[in-house]
Amino acid sequence: MLRIATCQMTSGPDTAANLQTAEMLIRRAAREGANLVVLPELFSLVTGSSEEVLKNAETYQDGPIQSVMSALARSLGIWIAAGTLPLKSPEPNHVTNSLLVYDAFGQEAARYDKVHLFSYEGTNERYDESELYTPGHKPVSFTIPLDNGTDVRVGLAVCYDLRFPQLFRLQSGVDCFLLPAAFTTTTGKAHWEVLLRARAIENLSYVFASAQAGRSSCGRAFWGHSTAVDPWGTVIGQLNGHETGVLCSTVDTLFLRRVRESLPALNHRVEYEL
Repeated sequence: MLRIATCQMTSGPDTAANLQTAEMLIRRAAREGANLVVLPELFSLVTGSSEEVLKNAETYQDGPIQSVMSALARSLGIWIAAGTLPLKSPEPNHVTNSLLVYDAFGQEAARYDKVHLFSYEGTNERYDESELYTPGHKPVSFTIPLDNGTDVRVGLAVCYDLRFPQLFRLQSGVDCFLLPAAFTTTTGKAHWEVLLRARAIENLSYVFASAQAGRSSCGRAFWGHSTAVDPWGTVIGQLNGHETGVLCSTVDTLFLRRVRESLPALNHRVEYEL
């Protein structure tokens, strides 16, 4: 059985405080029987200052945040999908927005760099992640072996990626997707749940989305509502829009198989020539 915990946070500019909260939630998830814990996007640092992000960016496979996550996974014997954190980029004055996954021995199992960079301009808010972030270029997935001999294939995506179904479809056969996110209140209220359900339905997969919530001390407002969706598109768990907390849900591989057998849409796809 694979039990996944989506952790919801309200991160701010104090990295030490953010790490303390993340560790508290990870330990709570482990006590509740989680095999895999997912932290939100930007779990280690939310700030309105690009300079602070650049200053706190770690070198890949060499930094205190990465060491803490690896050590926690090893000591608790669980998998950790460490939200996203800024890693140094070859591009000047840019970082990657990177999701690192550690296995139950503390070894890195996967790295995914966010491919689609968010931009939005409304009446009182503006975002353009390309000013700070270097995008990734490929989908990433990995396998978790279960005690009963079953393998669960896990795909990765981050926040704005949710709007691009082709990224998910490229990971054909994935059993569940992990989606750390920091959806704004404006876009989250309108689109968050319907997009999560759509990605689950069209891929006949579980989707576990771990979100930033509430208003950060840096002034940014996040939608929260960390959510778990099953392959039929049913919301099987959801937190509210402001609390720090843990949502534990189970990947039912028998249910997954039954859904795919009764509705074999993945076998009916047609490749079009344009």
